Amino acid sequence: MSTTLGMGIESEKPLEPAHSCPQGIALAEEGRAEEAAQCFEDYLRHRPDDAAAWNDAGVVLFSLGRNGDAVACLERARELIADDPEICRNLVRAYLAAGQYERTKQCLADLEQSGRLEDVWIEETARSIWTGGNPAGAMESVLLGIQFFPDSGILLRLAETIRNSRPGVAFFCGGDGPTFLRQIEAFVRLRFPVRIFEGNTIPEVHQLMNHSDISWFEWCTELAEIGSRHAARCKKIIRLHRYEAYLDWPKRVNWDSVDVLITVGNRFVREALLEQQPNLASRIRMETIPNGVDLDRIRFQRRKRGKRLAFIGDTRMVKNPMLLLQCMDELHHCDSDYHLHIAGKIQDKSLDQYLRHMVRSLGLGNVVHFDGWQEDIPAWLADKHYIVCTSVIESQGMGILEAMAAGLKPVIHDFPGAQDTFGSEWLFRTPREFRNRIESTDYFPQQYRAFVERKYSLVRQLDRVGGVLTELESRIRRDSTREYGGSVR
Repeated sequence: MSTTLGMGIESEKPLEPAHSCPQGIALAEEGRAEEAAQCFEDYLRHRPDDAAAWNDAGVVLFSLGRNGDAVACLERARELIADDPEICRNLVRAYLAAGQYERTKQCLADLEQSGRLEDVWIEETARSIWTGGNPAGAMESVLLGIQFFPDSGILLRLAETIRNSRPGVAFFCGGDGPTFLRQIEAFVRLRFPVRIFEGNTIPEVHQLMNHSDISWFEWCTELAEIGSRHAARCKKIIRLHRYEAYLDWPKRVNWDSVDVLITVGNRFVREALLEQQPNLASRIRMETIPNGVDLDRIRFQRRKRGKRLAFIGDTRMVKNPMLLLQCMDELHHCDSDYHLHIAGKIQDKSLDQYLRHMVRSLGLGNVVHFDGWQEDIPAWLADKHYIVCTSVIESQGMGILEAMAAGLKPVIHDFPGAQDTFGSEWLFRTPREFRNRIESTDYFPQQYRAFVERKYSLVRQLDRVGGVLTELESRIRRDSTREYGGSVR
């Protein structure tokens, strides 16, 4: 096979059989790539088992920016000759250009297993992608390489160089805390220069915004209002969770200065927001990105059906614990062996008094347990079998999803948006329906885990966050003539 069409790669040995298409190669070498691509297509119609031709066709298509077609050709070449390093390396570059990072990782693993993976080649590939105008793809290439060569100086240096060339991101997180931001921050910090707002005054907000290229406001509350009213040149992102949409914060934000609004997912929350700002969707970009569950952190347990119910939530009216006790009373009358364990802080003392009074009044004192705040929820869930939610509204229900990932069966009150998030299979409307869900013999822990993996994995969330930031990065590069990157340190 000709190596002149390789993507800057010298093959260690020729492909067998070494046929390919001489006319197509000649056209490509003359710079007539479109004609070469057509020539390879015609040739392969009659010689579909020529691995060398499939490889060269993929390289030509890659040069034309037809990354999806290039991947298809190179995958076919690899099917014919699985262990050829040149095909594998060309395929890695095509995968990277197409943003198919999981497939890239598998291809790199295959090269490593065969002893043909080198950090120098990954560095050269990433640098080529970077100089080709794709800093996001180059950064992902380097980060993948670092997974295989964690101590490689050339990869670590290139990662730092690319990172510092990209827009600086500042995170502003108000009094509601960084619980839902930590994993996003860690993801972004690997890819962009990052600073966290730690000040207390409006001038300090303005100062950090002036020295950032992208300002991310977690929670649509006071800091988001302050940031939206500051005439900084940075791009602005606001992430709204739930309760903000039911207060007057959306009316106080200057949406004309905001570039992206991210909501977590409940369409009823979005409807509440749009009641305050009816034309918002036509004024700014709105993205729905659900929170992601870190499946690597949650150990799945193949548990059998049992009689321990878990409820996770602080003592607040929005969690609707009054309905929880009515449901437990219904279940208790039919089977007194079921126990309910409640984890969470007491935020409303009068509500806590009511709940404890009703537990005594209903005769549930031996089966309802107030376990308080739990530092280690996965450990607390280890001996439980059901995760119960009686909320009147949830933006998404992360506690439910994390328990499902551990293998617990969900039993969820049909709050507005619950069907969109969970489907109808696990929902209930009345205490009797609750009892029926619990007493049903349907109990499939693997199904609950698979549901979370399919719809709400952390990887999916972070990929979409990366997409939003990369799109803003492109806009900054198009719209601004100033030299930026690394401005946030």
